[in-house]
Amino acid sequence: MKKVLWSFVFVLSFFIIPFTNASAAGNEQQLVKEIKGIIEENYVGTIHGNLQKAKTISEIIDMLDPYSTYFTKKEFEDFINSIDLSTIGIGVIIEEHEDGIHILQVFEDSGASDAGVVAGDIITAINGQSVVGTSTQEASSLLIGDEDTTIEVTLQHADGTTSTTNVIRKKFTLPNVESELLFGDVGYIAMSSFSEDGAKLVKNALIQLKQRGATSFIVDLQNNGGGYVTTAEEMAGLFPKAKIAYLLEQAHASYKVRAGIQNEKFPADTRILVNRYSASASEMLAASLQDQQSAILYGENTYGKGCMQGFFELQDGSYLKLTVGNFTGPLGKTINEVGVKPNIPTKTAPIFQAHYDAIKAQHTNYKELASLKNVAASKTFTVKFSQALSSQIANGSVQLVALGGNEVPISTKVNGRSLLVTPLKPLNSGQEYMLLVHPSIQKETGNKLQKGAYLHITVKK
Repeated sequence: MKKVLWSFVFVLSFFIIPFTNASAAGNEQQLVKEIKGIIEENYVGTIHGNLQKAKTISEIIDMLDPYSTYFTKKEFEDFINSIDLSTIGIGVIIEEHEDGIHILQVFEDSGASDAGVVAGDIITAINGQSVVGTSTQEASSLLIGDEDTTIEVTLQHADGTTSTTNVIRKKFTLPNVESELLFGDVGYIAMSSFSEDGAKLVKNALIQLKQRGATSFIVDLQNNGGGYVTTAEEMAGLFPKAKIAYLLEQAHASYKVRAGIQNEKFPADTRILVNRYSASASEMLAASLQDQQSAILYGENTYGKGCMQGFFELQDGSYLKLTVGNFTGPLGKTINEVGVKPNIPTKTAPIFQAHYDAIKAQHTNYKELASLKNVAASKTFTVKFSQALSSQIANGSVQLVALGGNEVPISTKVNGRSLLVTPLKPLNSGQEYMLLVHPSIQKETGNKLQKGAYLHITVKK
């Protein structure tokens, strides 16, 4: 299980309101007058000061809530690109390395791909400037730039050779939805942003995972700060019993907004992962599913941004982003400045408990044994039984699962009534595991166990 975490967090839900006379010229005073009119008609929130006495746009913005702001046309384009995870650069995912900047992934059809750059290469210099000891943020500022411009990159390759090549910056889109089939036929889908095509991408991942045999699902909204409201509406429609997407209270009216109609559905026991950085549209979806018992929430309280922004295009092509409403789930519980409380709070990564519960649900006739906490990375687990066991253990009778991932290779040995389980490699620090003992194991008498067993294991950090 892997979810790429981007360096920015979105905290918004919004829709765009076009202005019909975008070609009209206007100076700041005209814009100030126009903005005041929009605020008086649409703003939901407290105005801190005398709006009518404000003479500049910045004065006005200072009177509004933190989510209302003003964008030039270029700033608005950049903002929308960030929601859709689009940017201009050479098209790589990077991390810091002692020799420079390590390239983890190269996107198809990017400038880096065209120049022959591959994952595993290490950038040692950009435009002749050494990046050894440089942070990823500093390196990114050098790699990102205007479209169709060229930068010179010096690379250290896996075989120890070096080369210098010119790379053209292009516009590319970061992957928004990742999916994986975890142990137990559990489909995992991570969504980084409520981009315009986000619901479609999730739906496609759902269909593909079902085709691969997934029978239960985990949807990861951690660190997802929101995006398009329409995407949240479409996402809600992918869940059973979710008829309402959200309740909206605006300046002059209140609405009940229905979920989008979808012909594909997640199972009712789908598990949603949230954390303190799950905001806005993520909270909108989480509250909707929780209120309608359409999914189970795991993790920690969400960010607490239960307000919605509208974008108003102004006369000169610039935009006013303005809070125009507060939303809640169908039961009307407050989200703004409160957040959404998960059904199952977790102190460690919620994927561990969610995956454990998904596997547990498949073995309802098994016995749950006491968990093992803070075990050493090199550990032999001992499971004791009431009767002596056969020394012959069939393949697959005992399984160790890395939660959030797949099966871990082990060796097994019987010592009377004790079953000894030893991982073939050291376990990962801070990782959590599940040990499954199936009833196919035989007693010394030749009879099989009446029940299987399982337990939760936490490895100390």
